[in-house]
Amino acid sequence: MDFDFSFFLFAASVVTGLVWGGYTLKLKADGKVYDLDAEPVIVEYARSFFPIVFIVLILRSFLAEPFRIPSGSMMPTLLVGDFILVNKFVYGIRLPVINQKIIPLSEPKTRRYCGVSLS
Repeated sequence: MDFDFSFFLFAASVVTGLVWGGYTLKLKADGKVYDLDAEPVIVEYARSFFPIVFIVLILRSFLAEPFRIPSGSMMPTLLVGDFILVNKFVYGIRLPVINQKIIPLSEPKTRRYCGVSLS
């Protein structure tokens, strides 16, 4: 399986959410009040990182993702090593990690110049 950055963002969101949520549910089941001074260090880190990791996951999965141009195929407009920000929402909603399209919105358009199809 090919592990990419979206997989690690998803895994970090799940782990931090489970740690923080599990601790909160355990306190409620025990009838205790949530005390920030008494929480374990791992729960403190999970509570701090979960919102940030989750927001980054949502932004990168559904709205926009940065890419680096790997080759000179787009020269002279884009050079090797340039960064571009791709609007992912335009092409539809895809599930992170498995990349399965769930809501199709549009498809990339192909341009034709002098009878040659350019993608």
